[in-house]
Amino acid sequence: MGVLEIRKVDKVYQSRGKPPVHAVRALDMEVDKGEIVALLGSSGCGKTSTLRMIAGFESVTSGTITLGQRRIDELPPARRKVAMAFEGYSLYPPLTVRENIAFALKAQQLSHGEVSRRVEAIARLVEIEDILNSYPRSISGGQQQRVSLARALVRDADLYLLDEPMGQLEPQLRAVLRGRIKGLLAERGMTAIFVTHDQTEASALADRIAVMEDGVLQQFASERELKDHPANLFVASFIGEPPMNLLEAEVARADGGFRLSIGPDVVFQLDGQTLDPAAGRALEQSPRVRIGIRPQKISVGNGDVRVRVVSNQWLGDQSHVAGEREGRLLIAVTPNKIAARPGDIIHFALETRHLHVFGADGNCIRHAEAA
Repeated sequence: MGVLEIRKVDKVYQSRGKPPVHAVRALDMEVDKGEIVALLGSSGCGKTSTLRMIAGFESVTSGTITLGQRRIDELPPARRKVAMAFEGYSLYPPLTVRENIAFALKAQQLSHGEVSRRVEAIARLVEIEDILNSYPRSISGGQQQRVSLARALVRDADLYLLDEPMGQLEPQLRAVLRGRIKGLLAERGMTAIFVTHDQTEASALADRIAVMEDGVLQQFASERELKDHPANLFVASFIGEPPMNLLEAEVARADGGFRLSIGPDVVFQLDGQTLDPAAGRALEQSPRVRIGIRPQKISVGNGDVRVRVVSNQWLGDQSHVAGEREGRLLIAVTPNKIAARPGDIIHFALETRHLHVFGADGNCIRHAEAA
C-alpha cells in the first residue's frame, strides 16, 4: 500500500448554462512513502485539478483519497497535513517574505530561534536570503515563486504538492534548484507530487511520472519505462524529444510470422515464435497498424530507406535530420555531423528490433527489443 492512495477519483465541473467539464476520469494512483512523482501533461489534461483535490482546494466528485491510511478527501485543507506551493504564489501581501515563509511554522509551536533557523536555511536553498525583509509587491514573479516554494518546503507535512514550482525561473537557476530540491526531498524522505508540462523537469526531479491526457491517466512509470515501453500511441508521441516517428503499416501473414509494410520497398518481418501470444492475436485481427521508432534508433547514411532531406540541424552535440519519404516525415538523431542539404537524397536504416507496434485502439502490441 502506498502512503497516498487515489481510488476511482472523478472531477466534474458544473457551470450554469454550460455543459459539464469532466476534468479527471476514474483516476487510480498509489504513491510510495518518500517518492517524488510528476504529473505531466498538456494544458487542461487534469493534472492541476488532481493536485488541488489532494490538497482540498477542489472537491472530489466521486472516489476516495487516502493519505497515511487516513481518508482525507472529506477533510478541510488544514487537517490534511499537506503542504502546497501554488502556481499563483498566494502570498500574504501585508507580510514580509520572512513572515510568509514562517507563517506555517507558527502552528507547530516552535521556538523563535528554530523558526529563524528553518526560514534562513530554506531561503538559502532557493536563493532568496537577500529579500527576506521585502514585501511580495516589491519582488519579481520569479522571486515570488521561490517564496511560495520555500513556504511549502519549510513545513513538516506528510505530503508536499508543488504546482509548476519553477515555471517562472530563468533556465540556469531552474537547473540549479532542481538538483537542490531533489536533494532536500531525498535527504529528508519527503513524499512529493509536482505538476509540470516540462519533460526535462519531470525527468530531472521525479522517480515516476504520471502522464495524463483528457483527464485520463495514460501511464504511470519511470522515465525509462515510458520511453522504452509506452503503453499507447499518446505516451509514445508525447514522451521524448524529438518525439517518436509514427508510420502506418499494412499487416500480412508470412513465413510463420507477420510482414509489416510501409511501402513496396520497406518491409519488416516479425518472427511469430518471438511474439507474445496476445501480440500475435492482435496482429491477426489488424489489417493495418502504426509502427513507431525513436529518432535516436535511426541510422543515417546507410540502410534501404531513401529520404529527401527537409532539414538538417546541428545542435552542438547531435544532428537532427528530417527526411521525407512518400509524403511521410522521418526524423533521425545522430551524434555525428551530417553533410546533407535540403533536397538531397540520403539513406536511413530502420531495424525491426527497434520497432514499437500499435493496434487500431492505440494500445501497444509490441515493444522494441531491449538495447
